[in-house]
Amino acid sequence: MTSRTEAVTAAYADIADWQEELYRDLHAHPELSGQEERTRAEVQERLESFGYDVQEVGGGVVGVLRNGDGPTVLVRADMDGLTVQERTDLPYASTDTQTTADGEQVPVMHACGHDSHVAAGLGAAALLAQGTDHWSGTYIALFQPAEEVLAGSQQMIDDDLVDTVPSPDVCLAQHIQPYPDAGMVGVRPGPVLAGARSLRITLHGSGSHGGMPHLGIDAIVLGAHLVTRLQSVVSREVPPGEVGVISVGSFQAGNSPNVLADRAVLQLTLRAYSDERIEMLHQAVARVVAAECQASGAAEAEIEVLSQAPATVNDEETAARVEQAFTEHFGEDRVVPQRLMAASEDFSRIPAAFGVPYCYWTFGGFEAGSQTYANHSPFFAPVLQPTLATATEAAVVAALTFLD
Repeated sequence: MTSRTEAVTAAYADIADWQEELYRDLHAHPELSGQEERTRAEVQERLESFGYDVQEVGGGVVGVLRNGDGPTVLVRADMDGLTVQERTDLPYASTDTQTTADGEQVPVMHACGHDSHVAAGLGAAALLAQGTDHWSGTYIALFQPAEEVLAGSQQMIDDDLVDTVPSPDVCLAQHIQPYPDAGMVGVRPGPVLAGARSLRITLHGSGSHGGMPHLGIDAIVLGAHLVTRLQSVVSREVPPGEVGVISVGSFQAGNSPNVLADRAVLQLTLRAYSDERIEMLHQAVARVVAAECQASGAAEAEIEVLSQAPATVNDEETAARVEQAFTEHFGEDRVVPQRLMAASEDFSRIPAAFGVPYCYWTFGGFEAGSQTYANHSPFFAPVLQPTLATATEAAVVAALTFLD
């Protein structure tokens, strides 16, 4: 542990009470992607009270703290919740609902832990503002909307993020996970999260009586063949030892037992650790869809891209410096190799927009030996401590690694 990281993080006890209270409030009042008004207002108010220059950008918030000459570091936290009915039985469990863009009233939960990201991001911003005698440069605290739909980073970029804040020399971000244990951090160079592309495929058959299937083209049979055939793309076209995922998550067709469906809609996700592999999977899906439609005598299908995000690939040198700093601060027993995951993020668009390297690490949220639940589970209930302290200190330590 260096003297300056020790000096800055030693003040954590001064912020722990309000940070834990803030976390409970955020957890009780999650907001859907693109609807983070309450959270955004809380973040703006806190950052302004710490002395940051604050602006709203693309539905998110950026706070800039200039502290003399030196490097510029950007740390991102995401803010949105999920359409999940919470079942944790926590005293601060969410009972909130919101209305989706389709007009549906849905339950909302911080089932991915973005409440801890916001609380830790504000905690780190507070500590760095209090500890300006120990560093120089510019610190940017960025709070992003709509990560869950892989759109928020692009929204901020499209709203002139690059021209709104000083250009960073490095970008940093972190995410809570059920592993490693609470109080520990995971970091690794190279790929850490898969790239993703979500597709919607609309198949066109020809309706007919269920007792006269020869007079129609059954969109359900066509879709069923497609679901199974797509899996051979992964098993026979992706090289062994390389990851590729095609998962069909939705198959909707028909509404009567004796009527052949004339239309079927499939929604699926593609995952891989390189943008090139994602594109290869997409082209393979298009080829298989066209072939199955032709084999069934069906009309041409439509394939739409619903959302996409690039793979998250840590810069080797940046990740090595962060890992060394974490080891010096937390000790070797609290720093582990980050697990490679097929989950996806849109954070990497931000450093790409600035043309700078980045590092994305994880921190644990569940005590050793306790029942753990995956992100997006209705039972996802991280322990407050040492989770918040670890995440806050990790953000501070990583930032100080690159600030003067």
